[in-house]
Amino acid sequence: MRRAVSISLGSSKRNKSVELTLLGETVRIERIGTDGDMEKAAQMFKELDGKVDAFGVGGADLGLMVEGKWYPLHSVSPMIRFVKHTPVVDGSGVKNTLESRVVPFMHKQIGEPAPKRVLLTLGADRWGMSRSFADNGYECVFGDLMFGLDVPIPIRSVAAVKRLASIVMPIAGRLPFEWIYPTGEKQEKNTPKHGQWYAWATVIAGDCHYIKRYMPARLEGKIICTNTTTLDDVEKFRAAGVSHLVTTTPVMEGRSFGTNMIEAALIAISGKGRKLELDELNELIDRAGFEPQWQKLN
Repeated sequence: MRRAVSISLGSSKRNKSVELTLLGETVRIERIGTDGDMEKAAQMFKELDGKVDAFGVGGADLGLMVEGKWYPLHSVSPMIRFVKHTPVVDGSGVKNTLESRVVPFMHKQIGEPAPKRVLLTLGADRWGMSRSFADNGYECVFGDLMFGLDVPIPIRSVAAVKRLASIVMPIAGRLPFEWIYPTGEKQEKNTPKHGQWYAWATVIAGDCHYIKRYMPARLEGKIICTNTTTLDDVEKFRAAGVSHLVTTTPVMEGRSFGTNMIEAALIAISGKGRKLELDELNELIDRAGFEPQWQKLN
């Protein structure tokens, strides 16, 4: 049996393990949260290094890939400092392959919303998804400054996101990660903010924790496009009036796992023992039949 493990800075309440068969191989995928404790995560990576087929880094990014350029997040790298043998990924590959397919999938399954307006929590973090919306004619508001740095300025184009990343990421990449992204119990807190943009959009897309962190009580008729959803998350969206939920990664036993977990699973079944190139990921995604999923909530 293959084994892929995602060690996450997120809440341990969201832990989950599933066994599935992909391309004739049985693979066990496990998500283990450390409640924001980076050193605990580092020790888990150390203990399991060489004993599993692939690692995912959850609840954090090792960096952001924007239009082929890599911007490292230096405060996260100590988390994997002990890993010497097992390939380790943060989901950037899946964000630039599987997630780039989400908008055509959404249109095929539930139709095109009117008007075509999308709020993306962080464009630089979900570059494939961002390009997918922009390339399919959406009016976009990117919340990189609002959600990432608490600066209430919307960004209106992928070109502006790319420029912002080139200016800001060399600095932001050296900030403590918890300053820019909720970890541990902070992932469960909700402080409504940026309500005008939630109201403006017909589709709200991006990182699930950011969406929940600032969402208003009502999201009547909205489409949510995200992943890492639990059954509790689905019920919260349903209670808020969300019409449809689209998850960019497959739902397994009620859970849509993070991009890092899916990428680690694909590495595990590939048997290559290394990080996969984007064309290799696309090929495996096609062969495994991975695609986004959707459900009507209201």
